[in-house]
Amino acid sequence: MTALTQFKAQPATWQPRRLLDAPHRLGFALGAAAMALLALWWLAVQAAVALGGASGLAWALPAALAHGLLFTFGFMPAFMAGFLFTAGPRWLERPAVQARSLLGPLQQWAAGVALLLAGAHTHPWPAALGLAALAAAWLRLMLGFAAMLGASRVADRLHARCILAAGSLGVAALLLACAALLVGDMHWLDVAVRVGLWGFVAPVFAAASHRMIPFFAAAGLARLEAWQPNAMLLPMLGGLALGGLADVGALPPGLAAPPLALASAVLLFVALRRAWLHRTAGPSQRLSSMLQGGFAWLGLALGLQAASLARQAGGEAGFGAAPLHVLTLGWMGSTLLATATRVAAGHGGRPLAVDGAGWALYRLLQLAVLLRLAAGLGLAHAGLVLAAAAWAVVATGWAGRLLGWLGRPRADGRAG
Repeated sequence: MTALTQFKAQPATWQPRRLLDAPHRLGFALGAAAMALLALWWLAVQAAVALGGASGLAWALPAALAHGLLFTFGFMPAFMAGFLFTAGPRWLERPAVQARSLLGPLQQWAAGVALLLAGAHTHPWPAALGLAALAAAWLRLMLGFAAMLGASRVADRLHARCILAAGSLGVAALLLACAALLVGDMHWLDVAVRVGLWGFVAPVFAAASHRMIPFFAAAGLARLEAWQPNAMLLPMLGGLALGGLADVGALPPGLAAPPLALASAVLLFVALRRAWLHRTAGPSQRLSSMLQGGFAWLGLALGLQAASLARQAGGEAGFGAAPLHVLTLGWMGSTLLATATRVAAGHGGRPLAVDGAGWALYRLLQLAVLLRLAAGLGLAHAGLVLAAAAWAVVATGWAGRLLGWLGRPRADGRAG
C-alpha cells in the first residue's frame, strides 16, 4: 500500500475547531475560502461582459481596479499569515504561535474583504472602510512578526527581514488605497494596487519560496542540487523592484528594460536547468516540479515586462497587463499551490506527495496562464472568460481539498 493510498484510507470527522490547532490551519482556511469566492466572482463578471450584460452590473469602482484590489489584498495576506506564524518560529527559533492569537486580526481582515467586495459594487466609502480594516489587520500581524524577529538570535534572519520590509510596504499600500478612495483619486488607487503587488505580495512570495527550496528538496529529491544560500534572492527581489518602479512610472522604460531582461534570463536558466534535472514527475517529485514551474513563470514575466518596456521606449505599444498576469496567475498561483500544499501536508502528518487530482489542478492552472497570456497579447478574444473559468475550477477545487485537510486531525495522530 503506497503512502498516498494510506492517506486516502484514513477517515476523520471535519470539525471547525481544528482550524485553531495551528496558525496555518486558520490562515490557509480563510485564504482558501476567500480565493475560491473571488475566483467565482470574477468568473461571473467576465461571463457577464462576454454575454453583453456588463451594463447591468453595478460598479462603484472601475472593474479593473476592483479586481486588482481584491486579488492583491483579498486572500494573499491570510495565506501569508498562516505561513509566517507557522514557519517563522522555526526559522527564528522562537516558541510556537497559538492560532487563537491570530483569530482577531484574521477576523478583521475577513470583514475588510467583505466590505471591499460590497463597496466595489455599491459605494466607495464601504470599500475604503474595508481597506482601512485590512490595513489595521495586516499591521497587527506585522507587529507580531516584528516582535518575533526582534527576539530571535539566529544568525540567518535575511528572509524574515525581507518579508517584514515588504509587509510594512503592504500596510502603506493599503493606507494609500484607502486615502485614494476617500478623495476619489483613481490614479493613486491604481498606484497603490501596483505597489501592493510589486512591493508587498511579490517580494513576500520571493523570500518565502526561496527559503522553502531546501524543504522541497527534502521531500525525496535525491538529485536536487544543493541550493546556494541567497544566490537567487538578489535577481528575484531586484527584478521585482525594477518591474514595480517601471510599472508605476517611477523609472524610464529604457533604463528598466536591460536589467530586467538580465534578471529574467538568470531566473529562466536556473528554473529550466532544475526542471531538466527532474524530468520525471512522480507523486513525490511533483511538489518540487510545481515550485520550479513557478520560478519559470517568474522569469518569463520579468522577460515580458522587459520586452514591453523596450517597445514603449521605442515608441510602440507595450504588452499591457500580460506580464502582470504571468507574474500573478503563473508564478504566484503555482507557488501558492506548491507551498501551501507542502506546509499543509508536512504539518498535517500527510505524505509529501501530490496525487493525480492535485497534479491535474496544477496543470489546469498552467493552461489558465497560457489562455490569459494569449488574451493579453490579443491572440484569443475568448481567452479572458476561459482563463477565468479555468482559474475558478482550480481555486475552488484546490480550496475544497485544502479545507478538507485543515478541518481534520493530523493523519499521524500527533497534535498540531
